[in-house]
Amino acid sequence: MDALPHRYTTIAKGASESSTVTVSAQGVPDISTDAPAEFGGPGNVWSPEALLMAAVADCFILTFRAISAASKMAWHAIECQATGTLDRVERQTQFTAIELQVSVTAAADVNEGMLERLLHKAEEACLITNSLSAPITLSTSIHRH
Repeated sequence: MDALPHRYTTIAKGASESSTVTVSAQGVPDISTDAPAEFGGPGNVWSPEALLMAAVADCFILTFRAISAASKMAWHAIECQATGTLDRVERQTQFTAIELQVSVTAAADVNEGMLERLLHKAEEACLITNSLSAPITLSTSIHRH
């Protein structure tokens, strides 16, 4: 890992004749976005709200992967569903809660208590959720392979 601080730059571009926005960053494919259906958008492209929840779920899995590797904890598959609740608080629209539902498949002989602790450690260490003000709740399920 490079020494901190790290800097990440993205560029968003839009035009008056189109509702879509193109989001780009060096070295990765562009993403087209628009307002979500709840805000009058088409609902068939990524929205900033969905991208934020995707970043939360993605960061959780990447953090869990690093923590489990350091702990030599074997697992087969992981899925993280991130659901954000958007509401108005004192005349400002913001995410007021984020729920993470995580499912892990591991070998039959895995230490379930240790795996559960690593999942909670990943939630605590995720840099995306640590950067947000909404409270995070984590529910987990462990399946045997």
